[in-house]
Amino acid sequence: MSAAAPPSGEDMPARSRWRPSRLLEYYAISVVWLRWVVVAGWIAAVAASLVYLPPIGHGGSDLGQLVSTDNAAVQSEIRSYEKFGVPLLSRVSVVQRKPDGLPLSVQAEAVQRARALTQGEFPDAAPIVAAVPVTNTLQLMPGSQENGTTIITMLFTPPEVSFAAQLAAAEKFAAAHYDADDAVVGVTGSVPARVEQGDLVLSTLPWLEAVTVAAVFLIVAIAFRSLIAPLLALGVAGVAILLTLHVGGALAERLGVPVPQETQPLLVALLLGVVTDYVVFYLAAVRTQLAAGAGRLEAAEHATARFTPIIATAGATAAAGTGALIVAGSAAFRAFGPGMALAVLIGMVVSVTLVPALLAILGRAVLWSPRRWRSAEPSTAEPEVGSGRWSRLLTRPWVAAPVLLLCAAGLVVAALPVRDLALGVSFVEALPADHPTRQAAVQAQTGFAEGILSPTELLLEGPGVATHEAELAKLQQALRKTPGVAGVVGPGDDAIPEELHLFRAPDGTAARYLLILSDEPLGASAVQTLSRLQQDMPGLVRSAGLTDVRTSIGGDTAIAQLIVDQTMQDLGRIALAALAANLLFLMLFLRALVAPIGLLACSVLAIGATLGLTTWLFQDVLGADGLTFYVPFAAAVLLVALGSDYNIFGVGPAWKEARGRPLREALAITLPQSARAIRIAAFTLAVSFGLLAMVPLRPFRELAFALSVGILIDAFIVRSILAPALLTVLGSASEWPGRRLFGRADALRRPDDVPSAEEEAEEEKEAADAASTRSPHAAPRAAGEAADATSPGGPDAAPAEEAADAASTRSPDTAPPPQEKAAHATSTE
Repeated sequence: MSAAAPPSGEDMPARSRWRPSRLLEYYAISVVWLRWVVVAGWIAAVAASLVYLPPIGHGGSDLGQLVSTDNAAVQSEIRSYEKFGVPLLSRVSVVQRKPDGLPLSVQAEAVQRARALTQGEFPDAAPIVAAVPVTNTLQLMPGSQENGTTIITMLFTPPEVSFAAQLAAAEKFAAAHYDADDAVVGVTGSVPARVEQGDLVLSTLPWLEAVTVAAVFLIVAIAFRSLIAPLLALGVAGVAILLTLHVGGALAERLGVPVPQETQPLLVALLLGVVTDYVVFYLAAVRTQLAAGAGRLEAAEHATARFTPIIATAGATAAAGTGALIVAGSAAFRAFGPGMALAVLIGMVVSVTLVPALLAILGRAVLWSPRRWRSAEPSTAEPEVGSGRWSRLLTRPWVAAPVLLLCAAGLVVAALPVRDLALGVSFVEALPADHPTRQAAVQAQTGFAEGILSPTELLLEGPGVATHEAELAKLQQALRKTPGVAGVVGPGDDAIPEELHLFRAPDGTAARYLLILSDEPLGASAVQTLSRLQQDMPGLVRSAGLTDVRTSIGGDTAIAQLIVDQTMQDLGRIALAALAANLLFLMLFLRALVAPIGLLACSVLAIGATLGLTTWLFQDVLGADGLTFYVPFAAAVLLVALGSDYNIFGVGPAWKEARGRPLREALAITLPQSARAIRIAAFTLAVSFGLLAMVPLRPFRELAFALSVGILIDAFIVRSILAPALLTVLGSASEWPGRRLFGRADALRRPDDVPSAEEEAEEEKEAADAASTRSPHAAPRAAGEAADATSPGGPDAAPAEEAADAASTRSPDTAPPPQEKAAHATSTE
């Protein structure tokens, strides 16, 4: 078979003029020379973490437990209990339901059973101390949708009892004291839902890890046409994951910073994706060098010198961006931040040391494939001619300007639905539709109202307030007329025995109401209802004729409202901190101001489009009552951080190349290879995050969609099209306030990118000088490579050739092979 004709002079990729600094060169030589020591050191670190640090999963907590006891809603419930001696709210309930009606004997027995438990006749029910049955018979409970079909027995335990213990006690009580005739549907409530969420996360995690590993293996194997490359990526990611989970557990234990269980799947997905990103860039650089005839040690050194500063900057930027969550006032966000930042930092440090060492050891073997024997060289070493043509076209100002406007307009349109974004806190509704806890909740809501399982408590405190019967009854009537309130039970209800003191405090200084909302109590609609009610409350109290009264609201909806309000207050701080951190690192890396601001603006457009599409899908199409409160902001922070990663990966090589040529030409040269590597890395990361949808909880599916779509938008639209077009339009102004780079570039501008004869001679002289002044490790490195030649390297390893290559000790960017020189010479003539 005849060889394909080389591309013409116009299609031939221009040669890079990049040279590593002395420090980078020494670092690359050191890591490669100490490759066996580096590998042994990381193995020892993993072994030590397994032996001496807390096991995986320790040191964490449930996100719901991160609500502070200083929360105003929690404090209202505490004061209510102190005033009345009995709680009004329960978060665990046993549901009985029969659509065609419960027999009166079953209803009577439910009342007797609850009274007996409260009087201590069921010692096996501990730690449950009280029970209150609520029936919809004769619609005694306001807001009931049916009559005589449903009974909810609310169970009460001391506040120090854990959520898991409350659920276990309720299930034990239901199994021991109910029979088949009682038509028990199940145990439900916000506490059982939170426990079940944690169990679902932990039970799904092994499957999630296995499927994600398989997906990463498949993507990397196809991208590099190798079976060894994905094993290397997964091995390095495994080291980072084990260290992160164990070091994170130890830090959480020592510093008292909780790492929620909900973050563990996210940490695994983040590390698998991010570390694979870093490995992909090293692999792409090594493959190109090996295809050009370099030896394995030289190829590893070149890849290390070229991409280590980019990966280190990208990792530090991503860590700073995710770590910005620490400035939040919300405990949930503060819990997310350190874990994400720690994961990215560990992944980065492992990648910039372990990956080069393994590449130096494996050499061509890393690209081995059962079919690779047919060709002695990798078939995809150079970017495709078509991608080079597109890059040159995109970097022409008359093309870049309309492309820039078209992309920006499309992203703005995609972001429009974010105007309707609503936030809620989902517990029961987040569970799968067929989960027993959710099914029991649906049955209870069908018989009563949406908010029956998590009613809201309104507490009034003031001298003699409980004695103002007429005013309290008037207020109760006003509350019933409030939009979003399905029913109210309070002091004005004669059906409630006065001796129970449920709504009037014995000392007369407090009164309280039980409000059943008409919407899912933790959803966005209920939160908005409660916000309106709080705003109207002073006027309602005055209209009822009550004075010198202090009002407060407790319950799950009130807690959810405070969490959502805190989240909105945190938005400004988190956004400023994340954007400032990313802008700072971009400015330090690019040594400019205009380009970092422009690139960050591109990231903001991508995030807006992502949140708009997420809002449209889950709220408009799927009918969700708002997004889970932490999803939009966790996704935005991660996308800003990862977008800066791709900024650095995409623009970094071009920026370095622009030290010797105009930026437009530098983009045209580096964009084909960097964009292809970014797309491979981004697709891997998007799949890794997308698989979070395997966790059968709505927040994880929202987060999976937002992150995967956001990363694809960022890589395939923003970094591949929008950002290059923006930099092309800005031109040399993008480097403002510095002029050092582009001042040199203007002097070097020529019609084409083919080096002159004098320039080639100077480059050959530089290469010879580099070889003569090489580190003292050069001779031992050649001997070491010759010794390694006996190790297995795949069908195309050519041990003798690699030993000869190593002995030549070429510089990382050595002169081109004779064939390439001939092609350049022909093109020049």
